[in-house]
Amino acid sequence: MQIFILACAFMCGFLIMTIELLGGKILSPYFGGSVYVWGSIITVFMLALSIGYLFGGKLSLKNPNTRKYGIIFMLAALTVVPLTMGHVAVSEWVFDVTDDPRYGSLLASTILFLIPTIILGMIAPYSVRLLVRTTHSSGQTAGFLYFVSTLGSAGGTLATSFYLVLWFKIDHILYGSALILFTIGLIAFFFPQPPLSATVNPNEKAE
Repeated sequence: MQIFILACAFMCGFLIMTIELLGGKILSPYFGGSVYVWGSIITVFMLALSIGYLFGGKLSLKNPNTRKYGIIFMLAALTVVPLTMGHVAVSEWVFDVTDDPRYGSLLASTILFLIPTIILGMIAPYSVRLLVRTTHSSGQTAGFLYFVSTLGSAGGTLATSFYLVLWFKIDHILYGSALILFTIGLIAFFFPQPPLSATVNPNEKAE
């Protein structure tokens, strides 16, 4: 189970950065590629991830299991599909409303990326909960999980910027990302792993 969860966290980090980088490609025909546009994209992603971390942490308190974990992945996949199908229409509509690269890119980024990124953000804290064996090792477990996830983000950044955008169209990359997320979700849902029960370290004193 540990290897599976770590692999899921790695792919989640990979795909978050893939989608974020593609955000710049999606918005650049309308608002350019200035620091305003990238500032808007990064702001929306950071805000969405913070909300996702909060929701994912709360969800992990209620009978955590890989079936729920798989549902999160499948929901993320389902929100990437409308993004893929509607990013042109949304970008054109926002551009008609305002062609200011600051507020236009911020509005378009919010509409397109907020919901998918919130759901993707839920995966990391839920992954930590599934991996924790004892309260004594919870910090180490969380640290290693975020280490793996961040490696995935670095890999996604390089792979997308150096290769994927050269080999494939934006929509094809997004559909591929959705397919990967949905496949992971199906594996987690239909082939559930036994939970790792968190226990209190015997050396810890009850408060």
